[in-house]
Amino acid sequence: MPRAVVLTNPTSGKGRAGRLLDEALPRFHGAGWQTTALTSRSADDAADLARVAVAERPDVLVVCGGDGMVNIALQALAGTDVPLGVLPAGTGNDFARYFDVPLGDGAAAAGRIISGRTRTIDLARIGGRYFGGVLAAGFDAVVNERANRMRWPKGQMRYNLATVAELRTFQPLRYVLELDGVERHVEAMLVAVGNGPSFGGGLRITHGAELDDGLLDVVLIKPLSRVQLLRTFPQLFDGSHVNHPQYEHHRVRRVTVASAGIVGYADGERFGPLPLTVEAVPGAVRVRA
Repeated sequence: MPRAVVLTNPTSGKGRAGRLLDEALPRFHGAGWQTTALTSRSADDAADLARVAVAERPDVLVVCGGDGMVNIALQALAGTDVPLGVLPAGTGNDFARYFDVPLGDGAAAAGRIISGRTRTIDLARIGGRYFGGVLAAGFDAVVNERANRMRWPKGQMRYNLATVAELRTFQPLRYVLELDGVERHVEAMLVAVGNGPSFGGGLRITHGAELDDGLLDVVLIKPLSRVQLLRTFPQLFDGSHVNHPQYEHHRVRRVTVASAGIVGYADGERFGPLPLTVEAVPGAVRVRA
């Protein structure tokens, strides 16, 4: 009998996680799976539960939550043979999007885990901490910082307001990049380092990034006016921004990103102030989807 440990963040998606869990568990049981359901009270609690679950070597560790919950699970799963499954219940759900996991349907997402193949993918690592998606290190990171300081409103609207507020005063940033040992000094609106192709709920900033090529995709958006930035933003949804003259792209195994006063975010989580050094970790984790 296959066994899944299902770790849930009950606050994900304004309580959406609880509904998805209720939809998913009968699907697992109907397919003959044994499940152990765990509920986290905090990020630290979720990390502890994930480590304990992985040590018990289930057939899959399933997280029911958003990209932040996935990120917590990756820390426990990296370098093991226990695969990850995702019931996407967050706001962005970019990691689930990488594998075409159905959004908003717990039973359908569980079905993908039950019948899916296990795929080995890369991760990115900063120090001893992994991420699966994209490191934001520019305008997008500044917006994240402002939004995290805001107590109102909740959800996506908070980020929309933070974007408008930052756009009024934001100026291009001076970066020092080290790309596989080659140093560059550039001005840019943002630098993004992708293990996967998207962040922010489907914004394909590192469009074309592959999860199993052993490389990081580093994207620069060089200086734009505020009007140009607003006009370019919709192109991120289909990746057509790659044709913009201010777009620059590199594939590397290791990159250091430095810029004064900027805090880096990856998988929606705060990773700390720049400079940050990111390295590709080939074949770091298994995913069942």
